[in-house]
Order: sequence, then structure tokens, then C-alpha cells
Amino acid sequence: MTERPEDRENDPAPIQREDYSRSAADIERQRSIFNPSGRARLLPDAESLARRQTILRSAKWVLPLLALVLLGSIAAWPAVERAVIMHTGTMAQMSQVRVKSGSMLNPTYRGLDDHGHPYMITADEARQNPPERIDLSNAAADILLDSRNWMYVTARDGVYIQHSQMLDLTHDVTLYRSDGTILLSPSADMDMRHNIIVSDSWIHAEGPLGVLDAAGCMLDARGGIMMFRGPGRMVLNAAERAN
Repeated sequence: MTERPEDRENDPAPIQREDYSRSAADIERQRSIFNPSGRARLLPDAESLARRQTILRSAKWVLPLLALVLLGSIAAWPAVERAVIMHTGTMAQMSQVRVKSGSMLNPTYRGLDDHGHPYMITADEARQNPPERIDLSNAAADILLDSRNWMYVTARDGVYIQHSQMLDLTHDVTLYRSDGTILLSPSADMDMRHNIIVSDSWIHAEGPLGVLDAAGCMLDARGGIMMFRGPGRMVLNAAERAN
């Protein structure tokens, strides 16, 4: 069958894809990208090689050392945690101690008498003037005489001499003993080493024996001896009068 010219003119235009319409320059550039022979590989210089070798040598030592540190911290952590728990009470007590303007708030002084019995002196505030003199505000002394007997003394002001273990108390001195005795006086001097209390001011005492007022007293807390200086007045309880 012979194609006629009029049939060729009636055929639709051929389909052309735009992504295949590339110039010769684009084709050459794309081929050069995929051509391995056209790419040159840059070799490292001596300085780069030396730097890489230094990093590798350092890594050989640093990485094992870090591993040992991590293992050591894991092994030591339980001991650290136990130490923190054990010292929680001490840390809480230290948090209550504050230093302000050369004075200490909430101080605590501990010591032993000549028989090895402990005592403790506390105050709201302490100011140290000479090295051995400590001025106390709202002082309190807690003394253990033996396994069953104790004594507690408070005052608004006090002076504690550390080297001689002397405590001088003034203003509203109040003494409590484990046998029920209460003694009031404007001032008193306490020998913490020998557990002796002396007052040259008037005293008022109340206890199991009765009520007593005197011009002064000397109390040997360890020996259980009380001496009063007159003039004085004593009113015995009914049970003591019957005896």
C-alpha cells in the first residue's frame, strides 16, 4: 500500500519528552560526573597523617581510662550513699549553726567532768571576746551526774571559760534536779569539772523536803550535799515534819 502525501499531512505531530531535550554540553558534564577516571583523589599530607596518628594513640589510652573511671564510680557509689545517709543528722545540725557579725547562733559546747561524765552547754547566741571567754545568751547546761541522776540549769546570760570549765550565770538562774528539786537565784557560778554550784545571792528552793529561802548556797551535785547561808527560812513538808 502506497502512502499518499495527503495522509502524511493528516498524521498528528510526534511526541517529544522535554527531559530528553539536553544540550551537548549538559550531556558531557553529566558523563564526566560518573566517569571515575575524571576524578582525582587527594592524598593526605605529612601533617594530617601525624595528627591522625596522635589522635589514635591518645584514644588507646583515654578510652580504657574512661572505662576504669566509670567502673570505679559504679563500685564506689554504694559506699558514698551510705556515708551521706550516716551524716544526715550531722548535716542537719550544722545547717542550724549560723555565724553573724562575729557571733555564733545556736552553739553547743561539750565536755567531761573529772569522773568522765558528760555535760553539754547550749545557747541562742555566743560571742567570743578573748580566746577563752565566751559570752552566752539564754544559756543552758545539761549535766549527767550518773546513770540515773541529772541536773539542768538555765539563765538569760552566761560566761563560759573553756580552759577552767567554769560557767558563770546571771539573770533568772533556774536549776532542776532529777530528784524534783527546783532552785531559783539571780546568779550562780558552776564548776563543770567538779559539779559544784555556788551562789552568793538570795536563793529560793522547792523540793521533796519543802520550801527554803536563804542568802546563798553551795551545792555539791555529785556528793548530794547542799549548804545554805543565813539568814534563811525553811518550811518542811508534812511528811518530813512527822518524821
